[in-house]
This record gives sequence, C-alpha cells and structure tokens, in this order.
Amino acid sequence: MRYSKMFGRTTKEAPHDADSVNARLLTQAGFINQLMAGVYTYLPLGLRVLNKIKTIVREEMNTLGAQEILMPALSPKEPWQKTGRWDGLDVLFKLEGAGGKEYALGATHEEVVTPLVQQYIHSYKDLPVTLYQIQDKFRNEPRAKSGLLRGREFSMKDLYSFHLTEDDLTAYYERVKGAYARIFSRCGLDALVVEASGGTFSKYSHEYQVITDSGEDIVYHCKCGWAVNREIFEGKVGDVCPSCKKGMVESHKAIEVGNIFPLKTKYSDAFGLDVTGEDGKLVRVLMGCYGIGPSRVMGSVVEVHHDERGMIWPKSVAPFHMHLITLSNKDSEVKARVDETAVELHDSFERTGIEVLWDDRDDASAGEKFADADLIGIPLRLVVSQKTLAEGCVEWKERSEPADPPPARGGVRGGGSRLVKIEDVMGEVGEWVKVE
Repeated sequence: MRYSKMFGRTTKEAPHDADSVNARLLTQAGFINQLMAGVYTYLPLGLRVLNKIKTIVREEMNTLGAQEILMPALSPKEPWQKTGRWDGLDVLFKLEGAGGKEYALGATHEEVVTPLVQQYIHSYKDLPVTLYQIQDKFRNEPRAKSGLLRGREFSMKDLYSFHLTEDDLTAYYERVKGAYARIFSRCGLDALVVEASGGTFSKYSHEYQVITDSGEDIVYHCKCGWAVNREIFEGKVGDVCPSCKKGMVESHKAIEVGNIFPLKTKYSDAFGLDVTGEDGKLVRVLMGCYGIGPSRVMGSVVEVHHDERGMIWPKSVAPFHMHLITLSNKDSEVKARVDETAVELHDSFERTGIEVLWDDRDDASAGEKFADADLIGIPLRLVVSQKTLAEGCVEWKERSEPADPPPARGGVRGGGSRLVKIEDVMGEVGEWVKVE
C-alpha cells in the first residue's frame, strides 16, 4: 500500500475532546474518525487492526468448536419484555417503527439467541451447542468516553453455550477461560483473570483486566495469579493473599477487555428452553455467555503500548508488518534509483504475503516521514535513501518499547538502527515476521 494513495492522513492536532491516549493517538494517526461522541468510523489503517483482532478471536472460537452465526442488530420489543430488560436495562436504545411497533438495538443478544436455539434443539442428544457472533452493539451510555473503551456503538464478540448438565457447563467455561487467555496474549495484552460478582446469574463471573494507569476499574491481586474486582473484595492492600497465603495483596487500575458469565437458567427460564432428557422428562437448559470487545481490545492495546511519539503495535495486530520509507533527493537520477529499489522491495514483499506500507510521498520531509512512522507505530521501519544505497543497504529500525531487549540478528530496539544488505533484507524480514 502506498501512503500517498491511502485514505486518511496523520494530523498534528489532537481532538479537542480526546480524553484518553487511544482517542488522541488513533485519531491523530488516521486510524479512526469521530462522527459523534462514542461513535467512530474506522479508516483503512484502523480497520486493518480491528480485522486482525477479529481474526485472532475467530481462530480461538473455532478451536473451541463454536460455530459462527450473525444475528440481527434490530430486535422486537417482546423478547426484552420476557426477560424484564425492556424496562430494566437502562442503556437499551429503543425506537419506534412503522405502525407504532417498538424495537431495540442490540445491547447484547441473549434475547435473540435463546429463542433462536429453542427452535433447533429438542433432545439431550442436541446438546451441547456453542454459537458465537461478531456484531456491532449499541448502548445508550450517558457519557461515552475514553475513545474506543466506552462507546455507544462498538464491536463485540459474544459466545453463547447451551448445556444439559452443570458439569458440562463448568468444563466448557474452563475451556473458554483458556481460549480467552490465548486471545489476549496473541493481541499483546497481559490480562489478569479477575473474579467478579455473578449478579443475578450466579455466584461469580470472571473479567479479563489489563493493568494500566488509564483504567477505569480497580483490581486487587497477588503475584500468584489470584485477582478479584474491588466490588467483591473486603480486604485491603498489604493483606496476606487469601489464595496462596504467602504474597501480599496489591491494587491497580485496569481496563476490562472481556468477561464470562455462567448464566445458568436465567434466560432459559424466561423463554422456557427445555429439552427431553435421557429418561424422557423435560430438562431446563443451562447457558453460559462469553464476551470480548474487539474494538475495546484495540483501544486497550494503544493504552498499554505507546510512548511520547505515538503507538507501538504488537506484530500480531499491527496494520502492516513493516513501514517502508523513501527519502527524496533533488538529484533526479538518485531519486530514480531510490524509487526503483523501493518499488522492487514493495512488490516483492507483497508477493510473499508481507504487508508493507510505503511512504512514497515526494512532498514530505524526512522528519515528517519519521514522525508519522513513529505515530502510526508499525513495528518495523525500513528506509531507502541515497546514503543507504551507497552501502548497498537499507536501514532497519524496530518500533518497540525502549525497555525491550535487543532483537535477534543484531537489531537494536528503542531507537537503534542497523544497515541490512538489500539482497538479504527479504529473508531477514521474512524471518522477523515469523517470530512472535
């Protein structure tokens, strides 16, 4: 992709109402555009990141054996009345259609998926069933804030599981916990599994929280892995860990990036979802619900991985693998050689499946190009210039946190760079892309 042809541009001006790092950097870097509070357009760079996160989520859901569906965002009033959430869910968007008929925009999908499954399962032989979707959700938040972290329209993956027995629900619940841990790790997030209230569903639920100073939640945790949300913790910082009895309780701000609930029979009761058991008697179906917000994950990655110059995307979700920069030269012959080398590299990378953003602008200075590259945060930068061509090389520089250790093959993180022979660069980039 040539930057000169890409829709969306970087800007030095931060949005006047950007109240978070992710809102500021994603907007300045040309990843998103705000339509109104809590509602964003994903520009090409941003959509590439969002889709990569969704791909990771899909891969892990499919590994669980879940089947993907796509439910409507618009639903009638009646199912919400059955569950008591037409009047009980304060963030529900309600609207009136033709003939005075009332509808809701999906804030969540229990009211749709439960009667859907009821049409297809009738016997214990039909269970378990696990279905997921990735769908936009709508919530009438009184105060949308923090960029992608709390919006009125946002992307959500919701997985619903249906079981005959509590043992089967519990076993699947534990499998999902493992899948969620892999998803966040693959996205570059170190997420704590935090016990939280089960509300009206059950004794407990679990949240996945990423520690960061910009978080809205407070979690209490220990180095042993024990963690609880403050809403259910009765102790204080410095107490002995109630789990390992050795470590000390700490507290930190955190961002919730996912949650899972054993719904039990809350929604199957509302819709009378039963199947015939092995003994011929009706059995009430048990349910589980498991949510991840891909857009919220995207915002969280930015909150965690950035510095004063811009974003620092993990390889797995970066919009492109590498950022190719050519430095213009007034000498037309030199410029032609620089551009020719860049075209050959760009086309060769794309043919081998390596994603490259080429900053081919002739009207931007070297300083502008480097500043934009830092802001955009693609993890690898290659520079072609008169100086590098004189050595038969390109300049290699990785966009990574300064505290990171040096990478393999002699590169230097956190500001260092090195020269790589042009004939070697394809192989080195190919190997670099493979390394997680």
